[in-house]
Amino acid sequence: MRRLVGVLRLAAAAAGLSALVSYFVYVLGFSTFSTINYFSYFTQQSNIANVVVLTVSGVLMLRGVPEPRWFASLHALVTTYVIVSGLVYGVIVIESASHNYTIGVPWSSQVLHFYLSTFVLIDWVFAPGRTRVRWRLVLAALPFPIVWGLFTIWRGARVGWYPYFFLDPAQVRWPDEFVLYNGIAIGTIVGVTVGLVALSRLRPRNRPAVPGAPPRIPSIRVGAGLSPEARRRPVGGRRSVATQLPGVASPDAGVSSGAGVSSGAPVSPGAGEADTRSR
Repeated sequence: MRRLVGVLRLAAAAAGLSALVSYFVYVLGFSTFSTINYFSYFTQQSNIANVVVLTVSGVLMLRGVPEPRWFASLHALVTTYVIVSGLVYGVIVIESASHNYTIGVPWSSQVLHFYLSTFVLIDWVFAPGRTRVRWRLVLAALPFPIVWGLFTIWRGARVGWYPYFFLDPAQVRWPDEFVLYNGIAIGTIVGVTVGLVALSRLRPRNRPAVPGAPPRIPSIRVGAGLSPEARRRPVGGRRSVATQLPGVASPDAGVSSGAGVSSGAPVSPGAGEADTRSR
């Protein structure tokens, strides 16, 4: 199972890298194309990070090594951004169709927005060995999209280009529509992050064992199970081994208590030697 998941993650990373290159070639013929504009899309930035995260997590899964907590947090953040990119783009495509405006969705765009977002969600839910993520990650998910949005608005006012309509003041009214659309986007990011953190904490964390690690042997406390009187009773000036082990009688138990051995009782071999040594 772990090997399969690792291979699927590496395959998804390769598909994402191929889709990024293919979509770059696809938009070369657009009049508004520029290299900076291409990398200004939230989808492109999140999927570039996704390729790196899927590659590293796939290698860790193949090696049987659990994700460190810091990397699991990064994994959750990137997964959130990829899922939100797919949701937002799906809404944009649906809205454009309702306004008789068609948006071209080549195979590369489908991979980046729909197939990979579906894969990372399924991977997060069902992949084994998920490391628990802290709730503080919900707040940590906000700085990047907020800074990205502010920079995009600042840059768009100077170059006259915006990657998404809800950031363009010429397409949305200020402040009601602008606040509404961007509030929905921020709320979606928070909601998806909460869901991913909750899944990481609710699912059993069957972490893979590190290959070659020695088995863990439970420690046994000497004298466990004995009564306080048995633990304090000295034999010959020191505590005998028999008094430290539950269920084992001391060879001097009969002598110290003054009781002798009856003539009719069978004597076990070595009892005389043990008695002589104890004296």
